[in-house]
Amino acid sequence: MAAAPRHPRVLMLPFRAQGHVMPLMELSHRLAEHGVEVYFVNTDFNHARIIRAMEGGGDQTGALLAGIHMVSFPDGMAPDADRSNIGKLSEGLPAAMLGRFDELIRSKEIRWMVVDMPMVWVLELAATAGVRVALFLPFSAAIFAMRTHAPKMVEDDIRDEDVPTRRAIFQTVIKTGAALALADSIVCNTFQEIESEALALIPKTALAVGPLEAPKATPAVGHFWPDDPPGGLRRDTAPGARRRAGADDRQAVPVGGLAELRRRRQLARRGQAPGRRWHGAGRRLGSPAAVLAHPSVACFVTHCGWNSIMEGARHSARFLCWPHFGDQFCNRSYVCDVWRTGVRLCTDERGVDTKEEVRDKLERLLGNEGIRARALSLKSAARASVAGGGSSHQNLLRFVNLLREQ
Repeated sequence: MAAAPRHPRVLMLPFRAQGHVMPLMELSHRLAEHGVEVYFVNTDFNHARIIRAMEGGGDQTGALLAGIHMVSFPDGMAPDADRSNIGKLSEGLPAAMLGRFDELIRSKEIRWMVVDMPMVWVLELAATAGVRVALFLPFSAAIFAMRTHAPKMVEDDIRDEDVPTRRAIFQTVIKTGAALALADSIVCNTFQEIESEALALIPKTALAVGPLEAPKATPAVGHFWPDDPPGGLRRDTAPGARRRAGADDRQAVPVGGLAELRRRRQLARRGQAPGRRWHGAGRRLGSPAAVLAHPSVACFVTHCGWNSIMEGARHSARFLCWPHFGDQFCNRSYVCDVWRTGVRLCTDERGVDTKEEVRDKLERLLGNEGIRARALSLKSAARASVAGGGSSHQNLLRFVNLLREQ
């Protein structure tokens, strides 16, 4: 029998969207720092995008920590196929990838898979290949707890604007139950201090290791678009300058007319695709951490994706919440009702987000010292959780020890 690898080897499997690749790459860096050898699997298409972004942003593939191996497989689609059709892409992934996963696991003596929730179809391979499974949650612990308790919610006729429809519940509950049954561990991009009650509702122990963030030395690794170089964020010195946004939001011209924005003139707007803060054609305004940490950023206009919420929490962001679908509405409730670090952007009777509504909510957000104080408090809790001895740091060490078990 071959000797066990000196370092535990883990297959990291994100869904093919940017908001799934980023947090799992950040987790990979954390694991590699503790001696875990990671095989990070992308589709060929996304792999090429990541390499181009690293090279275009001034980084080279060597920027990856030793111990992280970038692996790619075909996605089963033609080169010119429409990969924005998530449903069609997802249908073809199992047939295109399962055999290659099996070969990689056996050839590299991989003992664990960290599997993104939308990729749970790969779990059928776990038993036959002899690997253990850690589920990675790309959303809040509250959303996962809601899924696990969905039958009871339907039975009790629970209805709320922030709870998915019954049809959506039925579509996800079977998948969630099957994944839970096969998982040896659950890993979450959250922290104990903000989701202790939700974490306690998950049937298996869930290790909260967030907020995850890219290492400062390699902030662009895992992103699909290159960053502008440091200093790409700028202040406009013209008093009262107004923000003009194109259809793809590629300009970063400051908002004016509000006292604080005159002083700190930069509004960060997060679109549906995490990481796309456009500054020029085909380039991002900067890494998420760089944008939110910049002194000119006064608030964060966001659709409330979970990655955005975690990034904002770590950087004392005040949120102007503009959710569109899915878990974003639940995340808005956390921000506006529980933590009270942001305000809702509401549509009028025509379903329109008016400029008057944006103006009024910005004035409320930026003029409220209580929101500022709570955002700073949330930042302190987030950073303490990932520091040495913090709750997320301790959970990361527990997970590393679990991976070392043969």
